[in-house]
Amino acid sequence: MSKRTGIEWTDATWNPVTGCTRVSKGCEHCYAATLAGRLLRTAYLARTPVVDSDITRADPFAVRIWPERLAQPEKWREPRMIFVNSMSDLFHAHVPREFARSIFTTMFRANWHTYQILTKRPARALRFWENNQDLFDDGPFPAHIWLGASVEDQSVAYRVRHLRSVPATVRFLSCEPLVGPLRLDLTGIHWLIAGGESGPVRRPMETEWVLELRNQCQAASVPFFFKQWGGRTPKAGGRELEGRLWDDMPRAVAG
Repeated sequence: MSKRTGIEWTDATWNPVTGCTRVSKGCEHCYAATLAGRLLRTAYLARTPVVDSDITRADPFAVRIWPERLAQPEKWREPRMIFVNSMSDLFHAHVPREFARSIFTTMFRANWHTYQILTKRPARALRFWENNQDLFDDGPFPAHIWLGASVEDQSVAYRVRHLRSVPATVRFLSCEPLVGPLRLDLTGIHWLIAGGESGPVRRPMETEWVLELRNQCQAASVPFFFKQWGGRTPKAGGRELEGRLWDDMPRAVAG
């Protein structure tokens, strides 16, 4: 199947929600905010934001919902890996609870796909699971819905602990953009993605930081995926680490 996105670790993106707010260093040069402010500005500003004010109406990256996109995965008959809300955060406080429930309903219904949800708010993901047990039949996140947390440097390593508290078959970490060294407890983590920052303004990533993460993954038997070195464009620096590609995937999909 041909990929519908340039993101190496997924097949397609699905954005029933767009917009977010900055919470940590990894947000400083957010590609989604840049896209919203440039190529997608007109389309986004035409949609009323969830929290409607003079400020949010003028902000293309304010949180907006797109109900007409909810059924998209049901139309994709061939199984795909789908990155959910690449242009937002499903567990942002401005995403209405009922709309988030509708997103999960689609994921439960179109269960031939694998959904990858990445958040900087894993504590809110836990609260969502706790407060919507009827959706989950009093069980964990099902195996086809993976839950990940962004961890860009040691200052937000607490997100790993929050993520570990969520009952999920596959929990993963996105250490991208990696802007500092990381020492992590990988207990209960099933996959780790690392990568450098890209764009005209970017922070350099040290080789030692990547190797240390790779070594931690190997010691903990956690699959390691190296996405990019970064540069002016995502592919500018290539993807090889020590002369090879690192494309390991979680055991749930490992061939």
